[in-house]
Amino acid sequence: MRSSACDVAPAAPSVTVRLPGTCGEWVQGTLDGVPCLVSCAIDWYATTSVTLDAAPGAWQLPAGAPKAVHALRLALAARGNPAVGGALRLGNPLPRGRGYASSTADVAGTIYALGLALGAPFTPAEVAWLAAQVEPSDSIMFPGLTLFAHRDAAFYRPLGPLPRLAVVVLDPGGCVDTLSFNRADHSHALKKAVGAHREAFGLLAAGLATGDAQMVAQAATLSARTHQAILPSALVDAAIEMLTSVGALGICRAHSGTLVGVICHPAAAAEVAARVTAKLPGLIVRQHVCPEMGPTVLTEWPNHT
Repeated sequence: MRSSACDVAPAAPSVTVRLPGTCGEWVQGTLDGVPCLVSCAIDWYATTSVTLDAAPGAWQLPAGAPKAVHALRLALAARGNPAVGGALRLGNPLPRGRGYASSTADVAGTIYALGLALGAPFTPAEVAWLAAQVEPSDSIMFPGLTLFAHRDAAFYRPLGPLPRLAVVVLDPGGCVDTLSFNRADHSHALKKAVGAHREAFGLLAAGLATGDAQMVAQAATLSARTHQAILPSALVDAAIEMLTSVGALGICRAHSGTLVGVICHPAAAAEVAARVTAKLPGLIVRQHVCPEMGPTVLTEWPNHT
């Protein structure tokens, strides 16, 4: 990616960007040896704000957010390290280390907001490329359901619209250290799962092409079950066992986290959540619909568009 210097307006540009969290992934695995995923976005959002001033290099940065700060530095470098300072603020309610895409929301939001504040916006592909330099990332930076090589951003493929679906999120707490998880060698298990991964990705593509919600859920369930060989979860097994009795279509999961999602039609979400809560007490249970993905600009001043 080329770096390009850019001029900054003498005013104090300020931008706030919103990105959705996730309930893990619809499908994650390898295709032709390349690790890739399709994130399952939910209507629970994180915001990122960047305000610029003319004090070169003087930045107010959030404490305890090294990934977002790393993303800011990378994005500044990608725009030629303009002589500006400012403030980076994160408004992120998404729990960490469970599969809500909390880190990607911070990282991608920072890159998007900085580019807009500079008057030199980043494309989704640029955001993905920079985000992957911080850590393997979810695909929420793309405006629509996207197959994404999440480790190195080597490719991305838009998949088309998702049928109207809801996810009842089952949150057992706990966390997975995603950096350590992604550094671990899962090559043997991934080789054994090649066929199942290809089938799951194929089912997802077919379900999206035809608007078949049941097929989308079938793809997600296959991916969740296959991933048990890499990150076993008793909650995945329990959720699969109760699908018919709670009136659900299937499950999705966080492939590097603790969450499990019970997939259903939006009109059935409240009843499914009540039944799941009765069968699996002690979990945090949240109802979410699956929204459009990609960034939403909440505030932008001055407006460069």
